[in-house]
Amino acid sequence: MTEDTEDADSEAPAEDGLDEDLDVTDPDHEFSSGQGFDDPYEGFDLDPPELDVDPDQVDPVDSRVVADTLDERSVDNEEVDADELVDVGLSYMGINRNEQAADTFERAARYADDENLEQEAWVNKGIAHGEMEEWDAAVGAHREALFVAEDGDHEAAAHTNLAYALWELGEDEQAYEHAEEAVRVDKRLPQAWYNLGFIENERERPEQALDALDNAIRLGFQQADVYEEKTRALEALGRDEEAAEVAEQADELRTEQERELVDE
Repeated sequence: MTEDTEDADSEAPAEDGLDEDLDVTDPDHEFSSGQGFDDPYEGFDLDPPELDVDPDQVDPVDSRVVADTLDERSVDNEEVDADELVDVGLSYMGINRNEQAADTFERAARYADDENLEQEAWVNKGIAHGEMEEWDAAVGAHREALFVAEDGDHEAAAHTNLAYALWELGEDEQAYEHAEEAVRVDKRLPQAWYNLGFIENERERPEQALDALDNAIRLGFQQADVYEEKTRALEALGRDEEAAEVAEQADELRTEQERELVDE
């Protein structure tokens, strides 16, 4: 499955947030990129003269936000840009600094004055925990995302990533419920359809799995994982010739993905 994906007999389930990428987390999962700044953007002073901060303790990636050494009681919430914090968290994830990312997303959620941005921050925090295989923490973050914004913009991403984390904890029935809810909330989220298809395969429901996986592909989910799961479903249905063709597509995509990783 993807996080907005790991292995049993096949790839395991996947945190548009938001793929472990719907998560295993899908290394190509595209996290939410934040809502951006108003124009013109008036930032706050991150280095007031009265602060004496040891530069050896300041992470250069985190240079745009309030350092942890500040007394938060002296910081006005209006001075903290939660969008900026989300972007910093995503930068951390881009260099596999997932612990720092999780902390940064939590700060973003704390300072967000918009429930959709707060929800986005919690979803991304859950994904960061998933990258570290901290599934209990991931579940907690995704549940918080669902709590803070009923019918929020990132509700489907929260459901599908919660499904992924629950699956990793062995909570199969709850995982299935949230995977179904994700596609009910947003029928155009490809990672959600992929995760549902994976679970349907695991539940030995190949027809339902095939429908879900085809939806994921139609919506642009072009990764080897989805074609491997589709191969499983076709084989279970006895459609061996089609399964062989899809397996070839999966191999080609897997080779292409590995080549891209080497090039990077």
